[in-house]
Amino acid sequence: MAVTSEHIRQKLVHELAAVHVEVEDTSPNRCAASFKVVVVSSQFEGKPLLQRHRMVNSCLSEEMKHIHAFEQKTLTPQQWEQHKPSQ
Repeated sequence: MAVTSEHIRQKLVHELAAVHVEVEDTSPNRCAASFKVVVVSSQFEGKPLLQRHRMVNSCLSEEMKHIHAFEQKTLTPQQWEQHKPSQ
């Protein structure tokens, strides 16, 4: 399975109804071995951080078999509005 940033982004948007997803391939030479993601979803409302991360990990369970490092930030839409970088 070829894991790409776009594949991860599309899956998170579809399965977690994410309103914003950023995916960065952080592996050397962009070889899809490690990723950093920001996921914003109303499905995270009222859930502790560990449960949010488990939701993302579950969504990407097949992809995780091919990823060596995965960093994630999970936010509700309200949290995103408060913390997103100014444009």
